[in-house]
Amino acid sequence: MNRVQAHTGVTYPIVQAPMGWIARSQLASAVSNAGGLGIIETSSGETEACMAEIAKMRALTDKPFGVNLPLLFLRDPAIVDRVCESGVRFVTTSAGSPAKLLPRLKQAGLIVYHVVPTLAAAIKAAEAGVDGLIVEGGEGGGFKNPDDVSTLVLLQAVRENVDLPLIAAGGICDGRGMAAAFALGAEGIQMGTRFVSALESPVHRNYKQAIVDAADTGTLMLNRKSTPCVRALKTERSKAIAEAGVMDRTVLGTVKDVYFGGDMEASLALAGQTAGLIHEVLPVGEIIQRTVDGFHAIRKQQWERSAVGAF
Repeated sequence: MNRVQAHTGVTYPIVQAPMGWIARSQLASAVSNAGGLGIIETSSGETEACMAEIAKMRALTDKPFGVNLPLLFLRDPAIVDRVCESGVRFVTTSAGSPAKLLPRLKQAGLIVYHVVPTLAAAIKAAEAGVDGLIVEGGEGGGFKNPDDVSTLVLLQAVRENVDLPLIAAGGICDGRGMAAAFALGAEGIQMGTRFVSALESPVHRNYKQAIVDAADTGTLMLNRKSTPCVRALKTERSKAIAEAGVMDRTVLGTVKDVYFGGDMEASLALAGQTAGLIHEVLPVGEIIQRTVDGFHAIRKQQWERSAVGAF
């Protein structure tokens, strides 16, 4: 058992990313029941709905799960206290400094991992007293740091400077990615796009199919010179925004029409570069099992090669 498993209580150190509106009980419970860690989002700002989803998790799984608290998007500060009182034992924080929330979260006995997109952010979060870090490279989908660093580089930099358990995120969707992340010092992985395209994901089939159909060059980083900077699938809408170089943030106001209505031009279809590695819609349980089996197969292969002196 590694430190991430000890902190979370999961069988497999595979975490589901907290995608707004998507990361709710239907998907999160499937991940937890398959041995990973399902996460309930609160970035949607829908406090009552999110708290109801936490309650639903109790009926859908007896396995560990967590909640994400994105500081920038917390419209209702009371949700922090409500999460602390919900019985959840693991929280991820993101989109800001965790120092503001840590006293309350630690007082409630929660394990707290903070999402970091840079080495500087990782060092600050470690100094603030978080229990672990989710190291998220620019390959991931959704809201991004415009001055992005790849997971390959960022994970090495953070491991070199911080002695905390690390969960690697961005550019990982299978056992190969997991093995690579562990070789660089991670003790867990987080997957977003892979779970968005899962059978149990609540999003429209058009969204899932668009991920499956995407090429390795099938995403765009948009709005680097302003906020929010996001990575999304290439569509006519996103290509027009990329061509213009700026994005009217109101475009995100209709994102649920993409997610649940299946209109891929209604807004932006947020997704990471792993879309180019995802070739079919699979049940969550099969995704996790394939990831774990692939991870162990690669580790075994590398050990066998080293045992015979192969470089």
